[in-house]
Amino acid sequence: MVSFRHPHIANPRLQLPSPEDKCQQMLEPPYDEMFAAHLRCTYAVSNHDFVEAYKYQTVVVQSFLRIFQAHKEENWALPIMYAITLDLRNFANRADQQLVKKGKGKIGDMLEKAAELLMSCFRVCASDTRASFDDSKKWGMLFLVNQLFRIYFKISKLHLCKPLIRAIDSSNFKDEYAMSQRVTYRYYVGRKAMFDSDFKKAEECLSFAFRNCLRTCQKNKRMILIYLLPVKMLLGHMPAIQLLRKNMT
Repeated sequence: MVSFRHPHIANPRLQLPSPEDKCQQMLEPPYDEMFAAHLRCTYAVSNHDFVEAYKYQTVVVQSFLRIFQAHKEENWALPIMYAITLDLRNFANRADQQLVKKGKGKIGDMLEKAAELLMSCFRVCASDTRASFDDSKKWGMLFLVNQLFRIYFKISKLHLCKPLIRAIDSSNFKDEYAMSQRVTYRYYVGRKAMFDSDFKKAEECLSFAFRNCLRTCQKNKRMILIYLLPVKMLLGHMPAIQLLRKNMT
């Protein structure tokens, strides 16, 4: 109910410019602040004002973080975190585009600020050492890392990926995350290794991503091949014509 992939955002009765009083009547803090900001965000999106939408989405995430930290040894709210942080990155991207068109900023300004907030979420997840394996907030680390990778690659700050890679590779959860998240992670780690001229590591990571990417995700498989093929060629492995035809048509 806080995701912009849910149809409720199209309901004009929820697109409110000033929902604070109603939310305070129905909800306890900080839930009232979180949902009021969400409704303001739906209003901004309905007016195609993504700068304003990003502003209120940051309030949603900040309010959620206070709730998330208060729930000791529990991780039931992870799906909420996934939804609101994904929307945060998307709104930051759209806000950047709008600001650039108006001549009020440059590409990456809002994304960089969004990355700082995502890092706050990451720190909360990474510092959860008391909960049991199943209830740990550390299950949320890889999703956030993948969101941060998307931002850092877009704003050309790949050096910021290094501590995140170290955190995941040293985690007890690294082989337990959902395969879809692991595929995305290996794709970005492989790309970074390629830019660092570590072609062996790039081949290993990109090959993992390609093998485990669903056959139905043809667009994603092509994206992986864009980097995997030149890496293999640099290592002396030339692709067969049949392979190229199979995966590029």
